[in-house]
Amino acid sequence: MTPLLLTHFTATSCLGAGLAPTRAALAEGRSGLSRCDFETATLDTWIGRVAGVEDVVLPDALDCYRARNNQLALLGLQQDGFLAAAQHAAARYGAARVAVLLGTSPSAILETELAYRRRDPQSGALPAEFDYRGTHNIHSVAEFVRAVIGCSGPAWVVSTACSSSAKVFAGAARLIATGLVDAAIVGGVDSLCLTTLYGFNSLELVAATACRPYDPARNGISIGEAAAFALLERAPAAAPPGALLLSGCGESSDAHHMSSPHPQGLGARMAMEAALAGAGLAPADIDYINLHGTGTPANDAAEGLAVNSLFGRDTPASSTKGATGHTLGAAGGLEAVFCALALADGLIPGSPGTGSVDPAIDIRYECRPRPAVLRHVLTNSLGFGGTNCSLVFSRVPEA
Repeated sequence: MTPLLLTHFTATSCLGAGLAPTRAALAEGRSGLSRCDFETATLDTWIGRVAGVEDVVLPDALDCYRARNNQLALLGLQQDGFLAAAQHAAARYGAARVAVLLGTSPSAILETELAYRRRDPQSGALPAEFDYRGTHNIHSVAEFVRAVIGCSGPAWVVSTACSSSAKVFAGAARLIATGLVDAAIVGGVDSLCLTTLYGFNSLELVAATACRPYDPARNGISIGEAAAFALLERAPAAAPPGALLLSGCGESSDAHHMSSPHPQGLGARMAMEAALAGAGLAPADIDYINLHGTGTPANDAAEGLAVNSLFGRDTPASSTKGATGHTLGAAGGLEAVFCALALADGLIPGSPGTGSVDPAIDIRYECRPRPAVLRHVLTNSLGFGGTNCSLVFSRVPEA
């Protein structure tokens, strides 16, 4: 594929709002997970909750979108000058030439959960003020973000579970390659709700401790929330030294099982191979792998097999979900930003919560952050139903 410039990016998670606290936490190998205190949940688990989401006030003209998911989206957009950069792109290229492509999983289903508590006791009708289109509707977050930025190009939401906000990078690359748009705002927003907390608990996938990816004692995920955004634009023939690029995208669908990965990681390997091919790189060219690494026994074992079969045990790898929890539909976008920071800062992130590495998984797993010279990094996002996406990001060498 033709590389795209990653000109601006930002991330908001339980590590903090914006890049400064995110950078500090990654460099220190620090986790933002805490005991579950969300809504009426009584689960014995840990979550990655973003502070202050409830206090975010939407513009009066966009009040119909008032929901935790969109409040989180606005909080994320307001960090690191990203909103101004996106608005400048819309002014520069034309509002219709900028796409908004986002990933989420349950969207703002929390508003529906709250509305059900206030049903009419006689008829069961939902309260009159409940606005499905502006909240629970899966397209709500893209519609809201596009309105905030002021662009009118193509907009869609991908909801393929954990691969959602990685796949939008590939979608943006295709739109720009075909000439339909000149730039794209991509990323993901997923917020805490009772449906995901209790849903994953019913699948026996939620850990009672803070998650510990690739640890021999791993026993489940910690659910988090996040908003992450990136601005992708065409790269010049000679990108400036130090520029960050989206250089490869790979997607696959092994459809092995509704909620379990292919035991040999077939779909993960296919996605990684496609991403490398798109970037014109060999496995030996990758300097760091951001693993999907959820902390469940099956996921980490399968992904480890796929990584070993393609990279052996030479390439440093880690999962950052011990820092943020699994942010579900936002995970791909969040970890894309982590990869951009890794390239920019020369840092291999560690794996908070992982005490030791499962000896049955034969890869070069990094538990603690360390400095490193990085040119190309790869990130995996592996979703329910076998929907997988791998992305390659690169940094143009200094002169």
